[in-house]
Parts: sequence; structure tokens; C-alpha cells
Amino acid sequence: MEELVAAARAGRPRAVGRLVSLVENGSPHLPELMRLLAPTAGRAHVVGLTGSPGVGKSTTTTALVAALRARGQVVGVLAVDPSSPFTGGALLGDRVRMQDHATDPGVFIRSMATRGHLGGLAAAAPAALRVLDAAGCDVVLVETVGVGQSEVDVAACVDTTCVLMAPGTGDAVQVAKAGVLEIADVFVVNKADRDGAQALVRDLRSMLALGLGPGPEVWHPPVVRTVAAAGEGTAELLDALDAHRDHQQRDGGWADRRRRRAHDEIRALALAGLQRRLLAGTGDLLEQLAERVRDGELDAHTAADRLLSAAGRASGGTPGGPGSTAGPPG
Repeated sequence: MEELVAAARAGRPRAVGRLVSLVENGSPHLPELMRLLAPTAGRAHVVGLTGSPGVGKSTTTTALVAALRARGQVVGVLAVDPSSPFTGGALLGDRVRMQDHATDPGVFIRSMATRGHLGGLAAAAPAALRVLDAAGCDVVLVETVGVGQSEVDVAACVDTTCVLMAPGTGDAVQVAKAGVLEIADVFVVNKADRDGAQALVRDLRSMLALGLGPGPEVWHPPVVRTVAAAGEGTAELLDALDAHRDHQQRDGGWADRRRRRAHDEIRALALAGLQRRLLAGTGDLLEQLAERVRDGELDAHTAADRLLSAAGRASGGTPGGPGSTAGPPG
């Protein structure tokens, strides 16, 4: 594992790919891997690109990669595609769309399926980002699946969140709805050569004027117009990303975001560990309780209490007490 991490730090694509595969498949070596990566992670600017299907996330990502490479920066791309709820398979289409950069040694592109995880990202995304960061990437671009208005996991995993929109996807009421729009650090109106682009820009700016406070200390998300397929507006988008990074580093928001990111990752790992221990320590009791709830002999709340009590006894404590791993977090 140490040799593999050393090879990844040296920028060898096969080593980076193997490490991401270990992360994605939940390898038992994952704790050791994260321990080895920790000292060199946390240097990359992680940028998330999200928005509804068809707004041009992949095209915008490709344009950003080209612009960043022109600066001489090493770029990582983590592109998340949805998994089928029926077969579990995924068409990793972003791997096809980004063929222009596939042979560039300064670009690491990895497609990843959600595997049923909601929120627009794969469950393994935070650890995969750490691999790309430690591999020497200056910027890591995270492209989510086509998300709806409440799928906002990307904001918890990145330093800067870009919300992409395109004309013809809704009226001013859609723009004003809460959810994914509230996480934006930068708005991108892509396909800005189409009818309705100026009206969408105007609606976004009106919404922002109503929701933001005055003062230079408040970040005002810019609205950038792009035609990613033609490379138009990419330079302005990069300027906006740089400006947000600089603003965050000046006012302390950069460190706060990364602390929250670590907080969320620790909490998710702890809860996943509790769930595994809960199910491992109760045998077939869960199925028995489910049958009794189905037959009306028990209610679900009583069944859950009994499951927690059994897990507490199996772990040598009581739920919520010393030695317990099954009780809910305080």
C-alpha cells in the first residue's frame, strides 16, 4: 500500500486509478490508505459542477480542463453518473465525452457510479477526492449527476460550488425555488446563445439581490454567461472561481468549509460503522421483528427499541450507555 501511494504521489495514472478503485469498492485497506494520504491532502481547489440534466455540465467541465491545462495546472476530474435502480449498472458517459483529455498526463479523469446513493454524488466521493488531491492535482473538478432541487451533497464536499442553468428550463418561479440554487457560489448560465438566456440572467440577479446582505465581507455569487461547446465564457468562469477562492481564504471561510467537510465525513463514517455493528450483532432479529410489524403484532417504534436493546447487549453495554455501539448519536 505504501508503494502504491508513493506511485500515486509521483503522478502515475495507473496507481491513482487503483487507489480510487480501492476506495470505490470499500477495500479493507481503506483506513490504512486514508492514513497514508492524510499528510499530503488538502492542497487542491475542489470545484463542484451541478445542475439539472442537459445544462452542459460535461461540456463545461471539458472546457475548464482545457483552460486549466493552458495555465499549466494539473487537473483531476471526478465525474459521477447515475446507477440503474433495476440492474445496478451505469453508463459512464462522461468518460466518453472527455476523450480529448484522455491521453494528457496532466489530467486524471475518473468516472464513478452512484450505486444507489442519493444527493448527486457517490458515497465514495470524499475519499476519492482525497486520492486525487494527494496525487498532486492543483484543481479537482467534481461533476455530479443531473440533480434536482434538493440534491445538494456536492456543497459539503467542495470548496466552490457552481450551479449550471440553461435557458428554457423554467420560469422565474423555478429560479426562486429553494434547494440547489442556495448552495451556489457561482452561477453559470450555459448555452447563453439561446433565446431566453438574458431573461434567466436577469431573474437570477434579481433573486440574489433579494437574498444577500450588504457589505464587502459577503460573497455575492456572480452570474457568468457561457457557451461551453464553443469555449465562450470559460475565462470569465475561471476568474470567478479564482475570486471565490481568494475571498474564502481572506475571510476564513476556506478553513471553515474544510472543517465542516471533515465533520460530515467523520459523522458519515461513524454512522456507517454503527449500522454495520447494529446489524452484525442482532442476527436474524431484524427479520423477525419485521414480520411482527407486518402482521400488526408490534409497531415499528417498539421494534426499533428492541433491536437497539439487543445490539446493546451484544456489544456488552446498553443502547446509549458505556460500551454501546448501537445507540443513536447524542
